[in-house]
Amino acid sequence: MSIKILAAALAMLAFSAAHAADAPAAPPAVVEACKADVEKLCPGVQPGEGRIAACMKDKRRQLSDGCKAAIKEQRKNKGKAGA
Repeated sequence: MSIKILAAALAMLAFSAAHAADAPAAPPAVVEACKADVEKLCPGVQPGEGRIAACMKDKRRQLSDGCKAAIKEQRKNKGKAGA
């Protein structure tokens, strides 16, 4: 998975976490699949300004298989929607 695509997906996740009262930016499957990763790998990182996305990008090799799969699936579905 390319770093650029992972960073974009994680940025959506970070935006969603920062704006929980708003409509989520990331698909619920990605948010759910990656929630534990954010909590485990980036404890204490405040949402906003791409901080969570940057943290997750730095730790991309440690992401759970479920989080990676959800991001990959979202990427695949996004490609189909844009075609």
